[in-house]
Amino acid sequence: MKHKTKKIEKEKVAKINIKWYNDNVRKKRTRYHSKKIGGNREMYVKVKRVTDTILAIILLVIFAIPMLITAIAIKAEDGGPIIYKSKRMGKNLKVFNVYKFRSMKTHRKELESKLNHEDMVTKVGKFIRKTSLDELPQLFNILKGEMSFIGPRPWIPEYYEWFTEEHKRRAEVLPGISGLAQVKGRNGISIFKKLEYDLDYVKNASLKQDAKLFFETVKVVVTEANAEITETGIKEEINELKENHYLYITHPYKEAI
Repeated sequence: MKHKTKKIEKEKVAKINIKWYNDNVRKKRTRYHSKKIGGNREMYVKVKRVTDTILAIILLVIFAIPMLITAIAIKAEDGGPIIYKSKRMGKNLKVFNVYKFRSMKTHRKELESKLNHEDMVTKVGKFIRKTSLDELPQLFNILKGEMSFIGPRPWIPEYYEWFTEEHKRRAEVLPGISGLAQVKGRNGISIFKKLEYDLDYVKNASLKQDAKLFFETVKVVVTEANAEITETGIKEEINELKENHYLYITHPYKEAI
């Protein structure tokens, strides 16, 4: 008898979850899809791609000397590799290697038990992170068509394991060196606020918005506010996503974003 009662209760919860999903998530998804990106998505994507390529070439020429000096400084400090590669999730959930100037000490696994995250950052690394110079190699990601100047930041695949289908819509566009979330608060805002801004960008993506965010990014970089997120911060964000993942089962009428 108790077994039947529990089974009936589970069926009720399942029905409630389906109703909640239809009333909340599906309606939101329909609302996002009902509006074409920038009015004409195909033209927007083509123009943005050409603009990204031209601007990336220009900036590589302008920053050639600073990039060379940065590379020499990194090599001179500890003799380790200059470029750091990290697997990130790109457009249409395609994994790619994002390039950065290395800012962490070599043999990290051996040092993790002895040093905290900040102590594992090199002297040069602290400077290039603070000034965002470590992001400059991503200009090559742009030339390869893996990234754009403006778009949701490329996150590690572990994030996507706990995303809802709505969250995954941030992968409908190319990831960017900077985006709406970075301009609004960089790493000083919660993971769910970042996702909210990313989805808002996807919904309203346009050349006008990209141009505005590009110049606002320059302002943010100059102020050097909340420029980096630590590995501890990444783990905390993933744990928040995990909790949100199970939210639908335990509290079907609550929603994180």
